[in-house]
Amino acid sequence: MTTRVTLISPALNTALREARFADGPLDEAGLRQAGAARGAVADADAGALTFVSPSLRCEQTAEALGLIAEPLAELRTCAMGRWRGMRLDEVAATEPQAVAAWLADPAAAPHGGESLEELHTRVGRWLDALADGARVVAVAEPDVVRALTVHAIGAPAGVFWRIDVLPLTATELSGRDARWNLRGGRPLGSVSP
Repeated sequence: MTTRVTLISPALNTALREARFADGPLDEAGLRQAGAARGAVADADAGALTFVSPSLRCEQTAEALGLIAEPLAELRTCAMGRWRGMRLDEVAATEPQAVAAWLADPAAAPHGGESLEELHTRVGRWLDALADGARVVAVAEPDVVRALTVHAIGAPAGVFWRIDVLPLTATELSGRDARWNLRGGRPLGSVSP
């Protein structure tokens, strides 16, 4: 049986706009945009297991979309260690070599948190453990969506940075026997069941 996973990226908030390694509530624009997309995933959600990355912006996005979703630790964002709360440009100004290493090597974790390889392994295990025929909808952090995409298509971890995940878009994975098809970056209004 075919397993179907719809990954929904959260609406924008200040931290995402600033490229800050932080969580935070949706701002007025993000709440408005997510509210406008309410019901867009109703067909995809019918009978599906519904999860959410355990972050405030993802939880508020799920709520605004009308989803009742269970927080799932496996879908948490990459742990950023001492960089947590900082903007990427701030870190690049004070630790340029560390940022360069982090961007070039998926095994690097100069911030003292989780490496991208560790993120890929964590989310990949979750995806691979889904039951055959499962239907899943998850509001997930952009880095989680990227990592799941890389895992699903069997790409090397280094392509992580070459995938853009726009706010309030759906990335759909469907497959069986650990062979996945990908349909990515579709606006919520065009999500298929």
